[in-house]
Amino acid sequence: MKTVLVILVCLLVVVIVLLFVLGVMSRSGKLPGMQDGALLPCPNTPNCVCSEYADDSRHFIEPIDLSGNDVSESLGMLKALIREMGGSVQSEQADYLAATFSSALFGFVDDLELRADPSAGLIHVRSASRVGRGDQGVNRKRVETLKAMFMSRAAGQVDQSE
Repeated sequence: MKTVLVILVCLLVVVIVLLFVLGVMSRSGKLPGMQDGALLPCPNTPNCVCSEYADDSRHFIEPIDLSGNDVSESLGMLKALIREMGGSVQSEQADYLAATFSSALFGFVDDLELRADPSAGLIHVRSASRVGRGDQGVNRKRVETLKAMFMSRAAGQVDQSE
């Protein structure tokens, strides 16, 4: 019985050390960025969502509909919402915004990227974990929360301007 307990404690220690190492690895990574003017496709892991590639049903998520809102104002609003949600904006360009989110326990870093497509009236989004395979749906939930907050705030601005 004592041997089993020692083995279980050793396994637990190994798992915790591994999680800390993965957390450190994710913090040393970098933002994916864009390729040929588009967000990168998701890797073949379940810890990523992206609106650029509708044919990738496993990772697809609907983009943010601008519904006639100004692109730069919308990106500014999204930047503020990302900060409200605990994210940190890392890169900002006229039609692109990149941010990171870190988990509380082990410091795992997830990347969130937004690319404005004014001609389509959309903001494409990609959210992905830097390490590991699973994310318990965190990236999809984060994007859905951001979209809901944006739609609510954008609707409030329209009501105030009328």
